[in-house]
Amino acid sequence: MRSLDERKAAILRAIVEQYVAAAAPVGSQTVTQTAGLGVSAATVRNEMSVLESEGYIAQPHTSAGRVPTDRGYRYFVDHLAGAPQLPGAERRRIAEFFTSATLAMDELLGQTSQLLAGITAHAAVVVGPETQAVTVRAAQLVRLDDRVLLAVVVLSDGEVGKQVVALDDDLGDDEVVAANARFGALLEGRRLADLATLAPDPHPDDRVGALVQTACEALRAHAEQHEGEALYVGGVSRLAAEGDAFVATDVARLLELLEQHTVLAALLRDLLGPGLTVSIGSENERADLRECSIVLAPFVVGGEAAGTIGVLGPTRMDYRKARAAVTAVSQQLGRRLTR
Repeated sequence: MRSLDERKAAILRAIVEQYVAAAAPVGSQTVTQTAGLGVSAATVRNEMSVLESEGYIAQPHTSAGRVPTDRGYRYFVDHLAGAPQLPGAERRRIAEFFTSATLAMDELLGQTSQLLAGITAHAAVVVGPETQAVTVRAAQLVRLDDRVLLAVVVLSDGEVGKQVVALDDDLGDDEVVAANARFGALLEGRRLADLATLAPDPHPDDRVGALVQTACEALRAHAEQHEGEALYVGGVSRLAAEGDAFVATDVARLLELLEQHTVLAALLRDLLGPGLTVSIGSENERADLRECSIVLAPFVVGGEAAGTIGVLGPTRMDYRKARAAVTAVSQQLGRRLTR
């Protein structure tokens, strides 16, 4: 895609911004009044004709103004939208949410999807990592009673996992301390998927080893119950309300896609790049997403990508705001889970 000259770029910017704001084809008079180019409407019309011939804009009806094409939106996102930045009030709203949130992991991710949907006015998704791919950052055994311990693990995605461990015999304080040390050394830095093979069968007289094995088995059962990727969708009703932005797309099929968490998680994982990713209209392989744009970013915990957040809406979306909101929320979520 070649670079546009300054005038054509300004005209394309004006058409994208006006069309996103008003949802109506943009005429040369509107561009002349808003782009501040200091040229006549006739000159603007000539430049619009060139932009149309090169595929950046289209004329839906003979007597209508122009609308951006997917190519036009792509040029706008890559060259004209500028660095993502939210107004101060919305930045404060995001910061205050994560500063005050004292939610469990699943509730936090669910509320984050609602927060992002509220800011962008589009459907929002938050995908956590696959449980079995998560690593253990810290592990500890805590005595609750004479024969009851609590196995606690702090995971690389920020979640704290807990599982009660019931014992057949009383254990002394020294044995619990020894078991705690061995438990931590065994698990820290390892994947949950490795729990099945971490603790070897202990010697019959090794009470500490038996306790560590019991704790690992309890955690493995806990991990199996929560196996898979956690996916949360917020603002589904917003997508339904945007139905007039779709011409050839069955909105009901989009809503069905949002309910298919396994399919949706795989789709987002395939789309996500190393940083902020924007996939526009025909760039999406799925036919039911050809009139949709998806803005995604990873959230990072402890230096590692822990999951994905993003928004899904029609190609006629406010890309500046969507990119800025996804960037801000992903950064704040990562910081919140790193604490």
